[in-house]
Amino acid sequence: MKVVLADYGAGNLRSVCAGLERAGASPEISTDPDAVREAPLVVIAGVGHLESAARGLAPLAEALLERAASDRPTLGVCVGMQLLFEESEEGGRGLGLLEGQVRRVRARRVPHMGWNSLALTRPSDLLEGLDGADVYFAHSYAAEPAGTAGIAEVEHDGPLVAAVESGPLAGVQFHPERSGAAGARVLENALRWSRSA
Repeated sequence: MKVVLADYGAGNLRSVCAGLERAGASPEISTDPDAVREAPLVVIAGVGHLESAARGLAPLAEALLERAASDRPTLGVCVGMQLLFEESEEGGRGLGLLEGQVRRVRARRVPHMGWNSLALTRPSDLLEGLDGADVYFAHSYAAEPAGTAGIAEVEHDGPLVAAVESGPLAGVQFHPERSGAAGARVLENALRWSRSA
């Protein structure tokens, strides 16, 4: 299955590509709006600062909005998930595909970095078989969905949203490409989810 990674000039694209290849996909990193618009699945993989990521993603924003309007599946990873939302306390606006804000993690230890256990808050094809699985996080900001998009949380001085899913849109705050067997399962599930989204 072809998967296009939206190239915004930074991020962890190569490692996510490698994870997708192991999951059985044929990933391609692209700056071409037509490729992003038409791919069976697009992944927005991000690290770092949301405002910088949004600026780099701007040439592909219209294609991503058209994908969502056409119910074509899109998966955000880490900052890529945050970019699905409206705006961030870190500065900058996201794509506004999901209602809600991205806020600084309110905890004694920031960033939230290392392994943590997922707790599913509702059934999800994306996270099927992963309730209680340990996955790897590295972030200082977290999404706070306005609606029912949240599908999993982790505990870090209170609950943090770890994954979202709404129609053809999904995102994970953790790094599946750094999460061992559990992360590999997420990417395998993502391929199946995108076929049925």
